[in-house]
Amino acid sequence: MAQRFEKLGRQFPFVLAAGPDEACVIIAEEFDVVTARKQAREVAQQAGLSQKAGESLAVAISEIAHNIVVHAGEGEIRIFMVKELGRDGVAAVAADDGPGILDIRLALEDGYSTAHGLGLGLSSAKRLMDEFEIVSASGKGTIIIMKKWAP
Repeated sequence: MAQRFEKLGRQFPFVLAAGPDEACVIIAEEFDVVTARKQAREVAQQAGLSQKAGESLAVAISEIAHNIVVHAGEGEIRIFMVKELGRDGVAAVAADDGPGILDIRLALEDGYSTAHGLGLGLSSAKRLMDEFEIVSASGKGTIIIMKKWAP
């Protein structure tokens, strides 16, 4: 049964228990980044995404998972098939209870980093996806919702 996932004052209509076409990966260490990337490829293949679209999805999820490890310490990513307006695709919802993103616009600029990295992860993930939304609040965590559509 579908339930609503509530975080940061917003409700998201996602199934909370992983179903047969959904993967839920707890992200707490770098090895979990690899697991999330693998799960993304599997769901992309099940959804009929092209190899290129599946790889874009996997790389974007990998970047977001890495950010969870570095900035929040722990979180989760749910990856599942979606159908909207006659289109098939894959959605991913990443959520954490970390410090939040103070300035989302700035965080999406190439080269901006608070962890002394290259500052390309978040902006690259956005470019690789067809839809990308961030909801974040200081001290309350972050949710990133991404979608990749089959051609």
